[in-house]
Amino acid sequence: MNVPGSNVARHLRIAATERPDDPATKSPVAALPTGEVRHESRTFRRLDQESDAAAAYLVRAGLAAGDRVLLAVRPGHDLIVGMFALLKLGAVPVAIDPGMGWSAFLDCVRRSRPTALVGVRAATLLSRLPFAAFLDLRTRVTVGGSAWRQALAVPPAAPRPLAEVGPDALAAILFTSGSTGAPKGVCYTHGMFDAQIELVRATYGIRPGETDMAMLPLFALFNPALGTTTVTPLLDASKPLAADPAPLVAALIAEKVTCSFGSPAIWGKVADHCEARGLQLPDLRRLLIAGAPVSGELLAKLRVIAPHCVTHTPYGATECLPVTTITADELLGEARRRALHGEGTCVGRPVSGVEIRVIREKDGPVGTLADTTLCAVGEIGEIIATGPSVTREYDGLPEATRGAKIADGDRVWHRMGDLGRVDAAGRLFFLGRRVEKVRTPDGDLPTESLEPAFRQHPQVFRCALIGLGEAPAQTPALVVEPRAGAFPADEASRARLIAELRELARVNPLAERVKHIVFQRALPVDVRHNAKIHRLRLAKEWTARLAR
Repeated sequence: MNVPGSNVARHLRIAATERPDDPATKSPVAALPTGEVRHESRTFRRLDQESDAAAAYLVRAGLAAGDRVLLAVRPGHDLIVGMFALLKLGAVPVAIDPGMGWSAFLDCVRRSRPTALVGVRAATLLSRLPFAAFLDLRTRVTVGGSAWRQALAVPPAAPRPLAEVGPDALAAILFTSGSTGAPKGVCYTHGMFDAQIELVRATYGIRPGETDMAMLPLFALFNPALGTTTVTPLLDASKPLAADPAPLVAALIAEKVTCSFGSPAIWGKVADHCEARGLQLPDLRRLLIAGAPVSGELLAKLRVIAPHCVTHTPYGATECLPVTTITADELLGEARRRALHGEGTCVGRPVSGVEIRVIREKDGPVGTLADTTLCAVGEIGEIIATGPSVTREYDGLPEATRGAKIADGDRVWHRMGDLGRVDAAGRLFFLGRRVEKVRTPDGDLPTESLEPAFRQHPQVFRCALIGLGEAPAQTPALVVEPRAGAFPADEASRARLIAELRELARVNPLAERVKHIVFQRALPVDVRHNAKIHRLRLAKEWTARLAR
């Protein structure tokens, strides 16, 4: 069946035509006392029909092409149905992380100006509260209720024509996690989604017929376009680190999952669970871990529990993903030694079609690429990237767009906001967020130049390099979150752990510049991955605490 046009929803139509009876989604319906998880399965044909029926239902409710629609649906089959229904209509889904906090959420809604809401009953009820963010809403559709179920139960007589859109038409607005600032709406076009789908397919060799369990809901939306089965994990998307790893592991094994994406925080829990119980994931062939630097210890554990799996650690951002990628085998080799010595964490080489550069740091907007200075090989600078999947603007934030984008003829470069260096082999080494570097009288200290040396201690869950006081006269300090049960109980155990940390970190010549090592039971992290540490908040808190 020939499906012309640029509408990204055509990929689902193609999968429904070429693989109609293959399972498209497997949604958890019950966790059994045995630890097993029972799933309800729907085929690609059924998913295509249900999203067609949902699109017709939304039109009857008053939605039309071009409408901005706040999508507030829990991860799983209904989220995929709702997303593809909106894309088929030519409407613009607005996706905002549910766990970012009520105030930040309302601010995101206000700036994105949706005129409709498609969400679960709780979301539609909350949207009737007297907040300015909801004043533009003229249509509300409840997902999961009896009317929704009845609409989806009747297959359309024929496939619904897809809205005719060009590759530059706005397809969706996806919000950043806000890990180092206010969340921003990223404008994705249909062409950018197409490029991203092809990049993911080609880079990682994903084939139709595979089974994927994405621990981040938005990544599950790629699966129908890739022809892969989506298994929805049993976890709260707003609190992934609070997830019970037992049903996740049970589903990974029972459903013979071949591919998965998740943060190092959630995969650390899975790995610890498997290690403690002697379990393996024999069917897992491909694992993508991103959202924060991945420790060598976690990668080594994954080699044991998933012996047939190739683990990749892609680097990118909501504004451009993927940018580079590297396998665990390469990361655990010579690159691991370089990370411990303070050279940064290797994130690999650019994926096909993406170009990266490291430029001299420059405050404020940069007008054109001609206004930048390229760093020499090995020199630390600011990372920028361009390619077909790199977004061109933020929604309703012209100043943020000017600050993050660099014009280059018909191309746009995105300023990643990260520090890095490129080696002679063309590999990129990540050195941390630019705004989080510690600025001292003796020079700047990027966070990833020091943290890997301390993270290697078996009792360290994660740690953060921070600057006490005001830049450029900050004092470097390390805040450590020990693993469960390893928090030092008294001054003697605290002193012993500090001594062990300093001894381990002696491999890094910069480690002696850390003046304080302190402990905190839980470091503040982002809501999306539960892995990106809020170092600026930590610096403010510990500056005040140590001053007292």
